[in-house]
Amino acid sequence: AALKDGLRSQTSAALKEGRVTPTELCQRCLALIKSTKFLNAYITVAEESALKQAEESEERYKRGQPLGILDGIPVAVKDNFNTAGIETTCASNMLKGYISPYNATVVQKLLDQGAVLLGKTNLDEFAMGSGSTDGVFGPVRNPWSYSRQYKEKSVPKSHSKDKELNWVITGGSSGGSAAAVSSFTCFAALGSDTGGSTRNPAAHCGVVGLKPTYGLISRHGLIPLVNSMDVPGILTRCVDDAAVLLGSLAGHDPKDSTTVQDNFKPFELPNLTDVSKLSIGIPKEYHAPGLSSEILALWSKAADLFKNAGAKVVEVSLPHTRYSIVCYHVLCTAEVASNMARFDGLEYGHRSDRKESTESMYAATRREGFNDVVRGRILSGNYFLLKQNYEKYFVKAQKVRRLIANDFVKVFRSGVDILLTPTTLSDAAPYLEFIQEDNRTRSAQDDILTQAANMTGLPAINVPTALSERGLPVGLQFIGRSFQEKQLLTVAKWFEKQVQFPVIQLEEVKRHDNGVFQHQKSASFS
Repeated sequence: AALKDGLRSQTSAALKEGRVTPTELCQRCLALIKSTKFLNAYITVAEESALKQAEESEERYKRGQPLGILDGIPVAVKDNFNTAGIETTCASNMLKGYISPYNATVVQKLLDQGAVLLGKTNLDEFAMGSGSTDGVFGPVRNPWSYSRQYKEKSVPKSHSKDKELNWVITGGSSGGSAAAVSSFTCFAALGSDTGGSTRNPAAHCGVVGLKPTYGLISRHGLIPLVNSMDVPGILTRCVDDAAVLLGSLAGHDPKDSTTVQDNFKPFELPNLTDVSKLSIGIPKEYHAPGLSSEILALWSKAADLFKNAGAKVVEVSLPHTRYSIVCYHVLCTAEVASNMARFDGLEYGHRSDRKESTESMYAATRREGFNDVVRGRILSGNYFLLKQNYEKYFVKAQKVRRLIANDFVKVFRSGVDILLTPTTLSDAAPYLEFIQEDNRTRSAQDDILTQAANMTGLPAINVPTALSERGLPVGLQFIGRSFQEKQLLTVAKWFEKQVQFPVIQLEEVKRHDNGVFQHQKSASFS
């Protein structure tokens, strides 16, 4: 039962009262990781160090000196955050076997507060993708593919082979972290969010995915994709738990000059009862091509929910939205080309056996170490950065980025508190359907509703809202003002309470771990 409780209200209390021990929690999560191995959510499971951390936590509880609310809580971390003593691969041949000498700041903060690190989660190679299908360790399977809700509505009842191929993607690139949280193998997980890589898989896996304001959480130790947009993301099973993690991770870091100088004060979310003073903006441009009628109807229903509760709901315009995805991909690939230059086979990571010359070793190392997606983005980025193209593409894209940011500033200055949008165009696609299109095409489609928050640096959160006709999760996105996470999360918590998203019923795992997954009315575990 402890696996289903919220961190603040019940699990932490259960640990303090001795009703469950950190070791018991850790052992149960490790057992679930083994019984859900078919999901491919984890690249590395740090069983030995996790049990040792749990034992140390247990001793602190016995002394009555826990380090805080996260002491003894099992967590997972996306495999593009550096972890001392645990392999960090970015799901790439380039970094297979690489063990960092230091922890990323966010990882160190979790450990300093007593959290138990279970392992590193799967992703698209170097976080480039929107399906968690392009990593060298294979694709991540969405836990909802094995839920009773999905099986009752979608899976063919004839051939077992058809059933095996009918699983759906997690979204990406933080699909491993989303699947880990969704399948109860950990209480919370870290992802990274550059164009929606935390919110997209959160929507497809039925969990909460928070992208904080740029600069609120340190990027030190997060292997960079796009420095000007990367943000560590938080994945949990309820909004309250996201607030707990945010309070533990946010604040200035002298090792990251882009973090804010001001001190961050952790907060408890109030129970909002009156929304009459809220102004909710509905951006008309987010009625994007390809948006399913099902999600459109859900978006409209959510707007009506706020309106009927007394909030002011207004249609707003973000006129430069239609240029944002093209702008995003120019800037993204340009920064990728720059960041990937460090992987040359000299200092760390894979090195080719080619010895004809230094240049041939460089070329062979990068050809062998990177997949087609990464090499394609490097080529595109270097093209945009050529002397004859720099002004035409990169500088122009930066100017358009400013226009997009100004659109949001104008809307929030007009009195709007929160923007309500879809997170994804549809529910999760079947794997065999998803891989019919190339990574670039899929990323352009899947990032369209999320990447603007990264280009503007604004906080955004996915809240699981309902199940689709196929029995799969669908989420909606709330976008807030810069550094107004408390308001954003308070509204998200109110909405979460109203919709009462159903808990996943993992039939596949029940057979292996009877009694862990029981029916509940809500997926909010606080």
